[in-house]
Amino acid sequence: MSAPRVLFEGAGLLAVDKPAGLVVIPGRAEDAEPSLRERLEAQLRRKVYVVHRLDRDTSGVVVFALTPGVHRVLSMAFEAGQVHKRYLALVAGRLTAPQVVDAALAPARKGRMRVARPGEEGKPSVTRLVPVEAFAQASLVQAEPLTGRTHQIRVHLLSLGHPLLVDHQYGREAPWTARELGGEGEGTVLARTPLHAARLEWGNLPGLEARVLEAPLPEDMARAADLLRGGSAP
Repeated sequence: MSAPRVLFEGAGLLAVDKPAGLVVIPGRAEDAEPSLRERLEAQLRRKVYVVHRLDRDTSGVVVFALTPGVHRVLSMAFEAGQVHKRYLALVAGRLTAPQVVDAALAPARKGRMRVARPGEEGKPSVTRLVPVEAFAQASLVQAEPLTGRTHQIRVHLLSLGHPLLVDHQYGREAPWTARELGGEGEGTVLARTPLHAARLEWGNLPGLEARVLEAPLPEDMARAADLLRGGSAP
């Protein structure tokens, strides 16, 4: 796996475009590959501080701090909801109108989450969804989590009947081939949860200027979208 692309470095922080398939911090002993943090520390030859995380299969913007002071400020900003996040997701079915999902989440089996049942106490969870492009059998959707719950976007999309095109915990496990997406051939195009952290934004913070950080749609999601677009009904 190539070195993660640096999106911004300066002012005591480092932002990178995390590839899918890479964990942010060292995890289980059986993880053979170094984590994103370990790769960056080897690359920079200095300590980096983890501010937030993305799931292994989620790609996109990840911010690290380079000093304890910036780590504290950014961690507090994330905790207080002062950092605005926007994701792009490829989902099943045609989602054609903006929606706000306000559905509390509760733990389920095997590390999963689910929408809380009526009368059940769950953690308040809100996600704003905006369609970017609808294809014949799927949609490219912008998801903005207004709360920060585990698997929130994935579970809220599932609750609407629009699960991610691949999701080994909440939906289809099998990869998508070019033919299935509207192209030709049996080559695998999409084999992971197609969720991409496209944008992070915050206003002025103590000792930190306002900033917008963006990562372009990764190759696998972009190719899947192109194939879906070509196979869409006119």
